[in-house]
Amino acid sequence: MESLEKKSIAFFDVDGTLLSSTIAHCYIWLRTSALSPIHKFFWIIGFLPKIVYYLILDRISRERFNQVFYRNYRNMDAATVKALATDMFQNYLRQKIFPEAISQIEEHREQGDHVVLLTGSLDFIVQPIAEFFGVDSVLAAKLAEQNGKFTGELTTEPLIGEQKAIVLKEFAEQAGISLDVCYAYSDSQSDLAMLEAVGNPVAVNPSKALRQKALETDWEIHEWMQAS
Repeated sequence: MESLEKKSIAFFDVDGTLLSSTIAHCYIWLRTSALSPIHKFFWIIGFLPKIVYYLILDRISRERFNQVFYRNYRNMDAATVKALATDMFQNYLRQKIFPEAISQIEEHREQGDHVVLLTGSLDFIVQPIAEFFGVDSVLAAKLAEQNGKFTGELTTEPLIGEQKAIVLKEFAEQAGISLDVCYAYSDSQSDLAMLEAVGNPVAVNPSKALRQKALETDWEIHEWMQAS
């Protein structure tokens, strides 16, 4: 990457930070969007035991949770799912966006900052979100494909925890911008390394653990609400 003609970089997590959704909500929407109400009901009933397992796994290791959860996409037609992702944004995710997130990103753009979405969510799900916000770059997870179908495996390490911080640092270094002037926004304790890497960390709708950390370190705390 060539050096950016920008003053700073603002890195934003997506799920829980810019909008109120999760990778599980997105998968369920994509998987059930074409089903009739009765078939959708029975599919969700069948999926419930998995959700309990995923909740436990997420508490143990979010990185492992992402790796295991994305295997649900195995053998799904890649082109069909990617096309559905656009419909999902218009019919589901757009309504989940926090209005304050729109204002915050616009503020960074007006200041001349380079805005980046840095997320463990899948690239084809994040792309319509990125286009809506008009961000400059997207750093997101990507599923491997074979013969037009998803394999269920990620092409890189999950963008979670320390890996997010590594990618953030590499991006800023390649851009020629000091981390001291960069911003990072997240709602989750799992993004602690990312927040600690920059000079301007912001906890958005923080979890209990992240809120405590933000209060102890005098980080900014933003409370963003979904539009009624």
